[in-house]
Amino acid sequence: MVIAIVGPTGVGKTDLSIFLAKHINGEIINADSTQIYKDLDIATGKVKDTEGVPHHLLSIKNITEDYSVYDFQKDAREKIKEIESKGKVPILVGGTGLYVKACLYDYNFTQSTIKNDYSNFTNEQLYEKLLEIDPKTDIHKNNRQRVERALDYYTNNTELLSKKHSKLLYESLIIGLTTEREILYNKINSRVDTMLKEGLLEEVKKIYDSNIRTKAVMTPIGYKELFPYFEGKAAPNIDLIKQKSRNYAKRQYTWFNNQMEVNWFDVNYENFEQTEKDVLNFIKATLNKDSN
Repeated sequence: MVIAIVGPTGVGKTDLSIFLAKHINGEIINADSTQIYKDLDIATGKVKDTEGVPHHLLSIKNITEDYSVYDFQKDAREKIKEIESKGKVPILVGGTGLYVKACLYDYNFTQSTIKNDYSNFTNEQLYEKLLEIDPKTDIHKNNRQRVERALDYYTNNTELLSKKHSKLLYESLIIGLTTEREILYNKINSRVDTMLKEGLLEEVKKIYDSNIRTKAVMTPIGYKELFPYFEGKAAPNIDLIKQKSRNYAKRQYTWFNNQMEVNWFDVNYENFEQTEKDVLNFIKATLNKDSN
């Protein structure tokens, strides 16, 4: 059985995953595309204390390196095999929906040998190109990274990225954490404030001074938004980081609801331990049912 913990940014996936790993003899596989990289720690919300629980595919690449969903699919499936060979439970954790689905479902990727240059296209022009091949796409026109990925995927695989892949390759249980939108947005805002206290500006300054502007650096929310500050052009735009994080959370909800069969749990933030117990009991009951 593979357990997947999904949901929007800031909802509590990390804490739940560590709790579950301790109680079901599990090991965690990171499924957040930004936490793959070294030196991107605070802004990406990377776990600070693993509490002794093994974590895989975390900080495995330098920010100068490319890492695609094709790479993740291959690496994550190898880790699942490795963890299961030890008699343990793989727990896939992250908010990058495509990573989770590519790992668990019957996506057949070929290595992305062709990466087109879209620098001369506006977001609107790129979106029009995508609509020509996939009129029913659910990708937002301003989500440039996903639009580019979908176009490159079509170039390399001659099929649509949005094509439904409904066959699970593993016996899987997908757990989603959710809460009221206002509560989540307040948590996201507070989380950004905490990042500042933990040294976000110092982390971004180090990246800024490196002059590295790869996709690894420019994709996560929290780095490029602060570059104008270090260029002396503006004050730190913390509100922009909060706004983009809230918008991202909304897109994550939409994606998970439309793409996978998720067992959703409302988070009790006044008693998170109860939420953890509810999820654990659900998993144990499912495992017992399947074994009978």
